Amino acid sequence: MNPVILLVEDEPAIADTLAWALRSEGFEPCHVATGGEALTRLAQGGIAVAVLDVGLPDLSGFELCRRIRAQDAALPVMFLTARSEEIDRVLGFEIGADDYVAKPFSPREVVARLRVMLRRSGAIAAPAQAAPGLQLDEAGARVLHAGHPLPLTRYEYLLLRHLLRQPGRVFSRDQLLDAVWGAGSESTDRTVDTHIKTLRAKLRAVAPELDPILTHRGMGYSLALA
Repeated sequence: MNPVILLVEDEPAIADTLAWALRSEGFEPCHVATGGEALTRLAQGGIAVAVLDVGLPDLSGFELCRRIRAQDAALPVMFLTARSEEIDRVLGFEIGADDYVAKPFSPREVVARLRVMLRRSGAIAAPAQAAPGLQLDEAGARVLHAGHPLPLTRYEYLLLRHLLRQPGRVFSRDQLLDAVWGAGSESTDRTVDTHIKTLRAKLRAVAPELDPILTHRGMGYSLALA
């Protein structure tokens, strides 16, 4: 079951962007726009992390965090806010936040931070290891196979990176299209298949005996586990 992320944000554009990023990375976003709605949803249980905007219309994110902590001392909480002053960050941490991200922010960075928070809390397991020989170098925007950097195009790299981040998970073609080419792209399932084919050719050129990309007929693709 995918971790449920409670997203408390009153700006629809920000909420929609974050919700898309969360879905593309395997999370289930639950969006509400007010602190009152958030408390009602939290009372129902099943939330893995609460992401709170500080400037909510009914009560501040800080006050919402205090009320959450009065009921649940263990739930991971992240603040999203336009306030970047040190005193606001200190206040956020003092009342029980686990992380604090200032706007404007990268949705991918927020998702990465959430993944770390969940791992620390034990809500998700440490990442599985991909097939031997594959190494993701995100800082250098490259993938190494058997120690050799692969000559990848932009979308080949993004596709392989997405598979490498969650080895063993089966992604449908639609999920890969949304994550790599973006929601609303005019690309089709055939685009994914073509890029998988070229990726396999480049992987075999380095290590012919290995075929780490697995096809799941009628379902999609995954990266083999170590």
